Amino acid sequence: MPDYGHDLRFGSFITPRNDRPEAAVDLARLSEEAGLDLVTFQDHPYQPAFLDTWTLLTWAAARTERVHLSGNVLNLPLRPPAVLARSVASLDLLSGGRIELGLGAGGFWDAIGAMGGRRLTPGQAVDALSEAIDVIRGIWDAGERRLLRLEGAYYALDGAKRGPAPAHDVPIWLGAYKPRMLRLVGAKADGWLPSLGYIQPEEIAGANKIIDEAAEEAGRDPRAVRRLLNVMGDEAPGTWVERLLPLALEDGVSTFILGSDDPRAIRAFAEEVAPALREAVAAERGGGAGGGGSRRSGRAVELRRPGIDYDAVPASLAGSAVEPGDPAYAGVRSSYVWAGSPGLVLRPATAGQVSEALTYAIGQDVPLAVRSGGHGISGRSTNDGGIVVDVGALDGVEVLDRGRRLVRVGAGARWGDVARALAPHGLAISSGDYGDVGVGGLATTGGQGFLARSYGLTIDHVVGAEVVLADGRIVRAGPDEHPDLLWALRGAGGNMGVVTSFDIEAAELGDVVLGVFVHDAADLAGFLERWGRLVEDSPRELTPFLTVFPGGGAGSVMAQTLAVWAGDDADAAVGALEPFLGAGPVLQQQAQLVPYAALVAPHHNRHTGQAALRSRSALADHLDAGLAGRLAALFATGDAHMLQVRSVGGAVNDTPAGATAYAHRTQNFSVSAVMGAGDAWEGVGAQAVYLSFETRTGEEVLARAFPPETLERLRRIKAVYDPRNVFRHNFPITPRA
Repeated sequence: MPDYGHDLRFGSFITPRNDRPEAAVDLARLSEEAGLDLVTFQDHPYQPAFLDTWTLLTWAAARTERVHLSGNVLNLPLRPPAVLARSVASLDLLSGGRIELGLGAGGFWDAIGAMGGRRLTPGQAVDALSEAIDVIRGIWDAGERRLLRLEGAYYALDGAKRGPAPAHDVPIWLGAYKPRMLRLVGAKADGWLPSLGYIQPEEIAGANKIIDEAAEEAGRDPRAVRRLLNVMGDEAPGTWVERLLPLALEDGVSTFILGSDDPRAIRAFAEEVAPALREAVAAERGGGAGGGGSRRSGRAVELRRPGIDYDAVPASLAGSAVEPGDPAYAGVRSSYVWAGSPGLVLRPATAGQVSEALTYAIGQDVPLAVRSGGHGISGRSTNDGGIVVDVGALDGVEVLDRGRRLVRVGAGARWGDVARALAPHGLAISSGDYGDVGVGGLATTGGQGFLARSYGLTIDHVVGAEVVLADGRIVRAGPDEHPDLLWALRGAGGNMGVVTSFDIEAAELGDVVLGVFVHDAADLAGFLERWGRLVEDSPRELTPFLTVFPGGGAGSVMAQTLAVWAGDDADAAVGALEPFLGAGPVLQQQAQLVPYAALVAPHHNRHTGQAALRSRSALADHLDAGLAGRLAALFATGDAHMLQVRSVGGAVNDTPAGATAYAHRTQNFSVSAVMGAGDAWEGVGAQAVYLSFETRTGEEVLARAFPPETLERLRRIKAVYDPRNVFRHNFPITPRA
């Protein structure tokens, strides 16, 4: 028997008469109240006795809250597909993802001709409908940057702008009876929607066969096509169940839509027939398929990737999981820097769900990536064809002990949100220079922030963490329990587990002084050397960052300094900032007192791989003449497109080298560069690197990120907590017993 694996759904099919305009909406609301899943309306735009169906759908959407709505079916010849696509997407967004799209080729050719439309033969109508589906889906594909172009026999688009995307994956159902239309259903549609009366029960199996064969010829799984059916009549509930049960079990019909304007019949269908039929089908299927199954459209199911058992996704994660065919996919597939195409993005909301997600992901034969914010320059928070465990929902910020300045921060929080949450308490955590960066990645690698010289690295103040290990266990790492794990997390955490929260000691801080200088740095080597001396001579309350980039003219070089004084003593800050004016010709200068949270305000930008780059890193004790000259040469030849120098001396170097897995505690500067092709960076002679700014991986990079004794200790700890090397996709450290 056909079993397409779909959950059972029930709906109503209402006549949009205009003699009592509110009647159709009242029946829609009754359908929702009674528990039906779907409300549909006939669509006959040429009938003066009927309301316009699209207007009615819009009004009904505003008057209901849960039930899904659709035309049954919309007359395509009178509804241009590009306009219809935007109408559907707009109403789907406004209704919270409750609009479905039933289409018909339109059979009233005389009426259409009389209204000025183009008369088509039935065969031409099928071809036109096929083109229209392409137009509609092309408009909905808002993540595609190219303009939509289609040179069809019936519809032509020469560079149409795409969007908006619907709120959910809107299925396209076709009302079809003849073989050619049925083949189109199998080739392109998400559902088949005939009506009993126009098709007899004994004819459904033959029609299914045509649809299934056409689906397979098109490279599709026949289960991608949901089978719906309009049913008419005024039967007793028991008779309905007896009549519909064979259609569900033998013909694979999973959506039954009652054509009736009788409130009593609609209520009985919802409250008596639907639960009885669900129970009967579940009993025949062994209790598993009657009420469950995938709610994704057939088209979404077709885009699933090999190596992933989608049906085995834990129930607690299935509702928020994102697959390649889902509307939300474009917003979660990539990191800020790197474009990705994972086969599944899991979005756990608790540590327990992270454990479930990790256990499930390890059981699949695909790569695994863990993501907090997704900004990471190293690009390890997405992949191609694998699974991403996105902990962005674990974004809480809690002050545990104000006296100790102890804060618990979720790994999925963004640092800008953390700063904003701590500001009312007069607290701050040094955390990079951009508010959209996620907590998890930065707080397991280092954290070179605007307060580095006064506060240290972010990891220097991590005193505890909740971690999901490779075997699914949830543990707390701290001074008294799993201290070796806490040591490793602070600098190499991506290799040890999935951190779900951090306990961090914050700094007492409210306002800071921000100085911004722009210099002409045509003499880049000399400028870098002077700037480096100024930094090392500055009070440790001052943390300057420098960015070097091409100017407007040929050979022009600009250098921008952002310098943060950790406190509100404006006089002291000005005294520390003024020497920087002498680093080179000044093009712009300003200083202002601002809240620390304003420096790292979150933007929550959509991540689409828009900043794809090759980044290299070096940690240096001094910006001496040799290093400054080598960096300037890279910039002059165009091998480096941008340079950034961060101050990482002062308090960073107060922490002993062996206290954390980040062992580089003599350097005053962290240099990173956006590079072109080639290995010109090797000429810089970097002996130490910062992993967050490295897009290369491999043993050579690890050897520069961790001194030999540190790396050996990490391998031994890795053998304890991740002996199977599950976490091997982010600068992998192989375990060693």
